[in-house]
Amino acid sequence: MKTESKILIDNPFIVGKYVSEEYFCDRLEETKTLIKHIENGRNVALISQRRIGKSGLIEHTFLQPQIESRYYTFFVDIYGTRSFAEFIYILGKGIFEQLKTRDKKFRERFAQIVRSLKVGFSIDVATAMPTFDLSLGDVSSPDITLDEIFEYIDSADKPCVVAFDEFQQIANYPDGERVEALLRTKIQHCKNAQFIFAGSKRHLMAKMFMSAAKPFYQSVLTMGLNPIPYDSYLKFAQEKFSGYGKSVSDEVVENVYNMFDGTSWYVQMMMNELFALTAQGETCNIDKVSIAFANVVGSQDMAFRELMNRIPAKQKQVLLAIAKDGAAKSITSGAFIKKHRLLSASSVQVASKALLNEDILTQENGTYRVYDYFFAEWIKKNF
Repeated sequence: MKTESKILIDNPFIVGKYVSEEYFCDRLEETKTLIKHIENGRNVALISQRRIGKSGLIEHTFLQPQIESRYYTFFVDIYGTRSFAEFIYILGKGIFEQLKTRDKKFRERFAQIVRSLKVGFSIDVATAMPTFDLSLGDVSSPDITLDEIFEYIDSADKPCVVAFDEFQQIANYPDGERVEALLRTKIQHCKNAQFIFAGSKRHLMAKMFMSAAKPFYQSVLTMGLNPIPYDSYLKFAQEKFSGYGKSVSDEVVENVYNMFDGTSWYVQMMMNELFALTAQGETCNIDKVSIAFANVVGSQDMAFRELMNRIPAKQKQVLLAIAKDGAAKSITSGAFIKKHRLLSASSVQVASKALLNEDILTQENGTYRVYDYFFAEWIKKNF
């Protein structure tokens, strides 16, 4: 399938959003697998690190003809939610906004069935399109609204697929265990939908779906997501440069890919800047990589300064120590504490746990590093 882009793209290395298949790299096998799971009525937990491309894969899958023609699809990002009421608000708003351009009858049924949110439905006078004028405070009975949303999904004239992005956020709600149990019951009894639970905090997602003590245990098939293979990305990058009358050397693409371990968002961000630095008819060579890296890091200077200012002093000490090492092991050991003049093993443990919870650090197989590669470079330059 070849989807035509609906907008003019000046830089083909899209960052942070899905535009069309033309600007989407590879994921052929993963797309086939996700389609197979949907068509066979299987719920899926899609678990991998952040910024590897989970959201893009889901949106890409939803636009494949065998899915788009047969299912109603909804993508709901709950990353910023902190409570069950916020979850319901984002879920209701997300479904309604995605209904705007769909069948009018199906859209009207949402307002009829989800009665507890009726106060938020109105018509835009200028466009004659429905709007969702709801504030978080209008969600007065989350349990009732959830019942109504599932009633609506079950009444649809086509099967639905609902994808929750960053689903592990639910575990952090004050009543997270109750919400998990409630959602598991609703999903178990929902006959007209499949669900995709995407998450990046692998330890939380594993606990939610693989622990026998948790409501979602054995309720899904688990699917991982690895970096796009280098050869596939090399072909993609060179085709995009070529399509705009430019070229890029193999050495550049390999260097950028390895710099970020193939993590899609960071690679795309760098290639976007390298494309911008390359004139038409010119070849992008290795000398531009350091310039592009400095530009990207520099463009986020204010955001990084604000982030650093919000980090408590003891956490900041641990963060700087790990950033200086690049990849740090045994961070509660006497050697690490002495090397970086930290207070104690217990204080390091508390600080690192808080930094992990805020996605400032990441940890895998006992090795800690700063989650954001650009933030790590900024720290090295400024501290």
